[in-house]
Amino acid sequence: MKNLIVDIGNSRIKSAVFEDDKIVFEHVFQNLETLLERVGNLGFDHCIVSSVKYSDEELKKALGFPFVYLTAKTPVPIENRYATPDTLGVDRKAAVIGARALFPSGSMLSIDLGTCITYDFLNNKDEYLGGAISPGMNMRFKSMHEQTARLPLVEISDNKEINLVGDRTINGLQSGVYHGILFEMEGFIRAYRHQHQDLKVIICGGDSKFFETLTKDYIFVIPNLVLYGLNRILTYNVNKK
Repeated sequence: MKNLIVDIGNSRIKSAVFEDDKIVFEHVFQNLETLLERVGNLGFDHCIVSSVKYSDEELKKALGFPFVYLTAKTPVPIENRYATPDTLGVDRKAAVIGARALFPSGSMLSIDLGTCITYDFLNNKDEYLGGAISPGMNMRFKSMHEQTARLPLVEISDNKEINLVGDRTINGLQSGVYHGILFEMEGFIRAYRHQHQDLKVIICGGDSKFFETLTKDYIFVIPNLVLYGLNRILTYNVNKK
């Protein structure tokens, strides 16, 4: 079975084709038009779409092929014990389901480094219990720039080593944001591991590439984890029919 996975964000579209639960194609598109130009040649049996930008009806008109539209009501292969399930972002559920797809047993903590940093916990009974949300990397840089009179807006370049001690304002901002996130993640992981010794941690999302040094025998960096979760959700819904 070949599954087309489409994850539509505010600024780009992440897409993949899974065959027998393995990625055989992965690409990032800038808009629906470029996706549609390519999708006809991909060949797939089923499709799931997660979108923060378009409604189900808008996508039905635009895509022209059947798909599962992911909502809070879409059946998933875990038990959602979040107190307010309708407010839970579907990407958060997809992340822990992706973690379970890769690791079939034990407790899971997914850490998604996107616009916000989300921590999502799935216990060894496949019960989603919740987690935490904090500002993401760009949000931290932007808030310091916008909420002060003189601090510049900076960013971190790929493969740049960030020193703990910043010797100028730009380096100080980079150190504060980078190490603030690093120490925050280490603290969360340590606290969860104290309670759940079987815990596995998967770090994903656009900024996960900056934290590959955290990788250990129980910590993994898998940037496209949400795509694995969406594929598992699609397969689960197809098999229920």
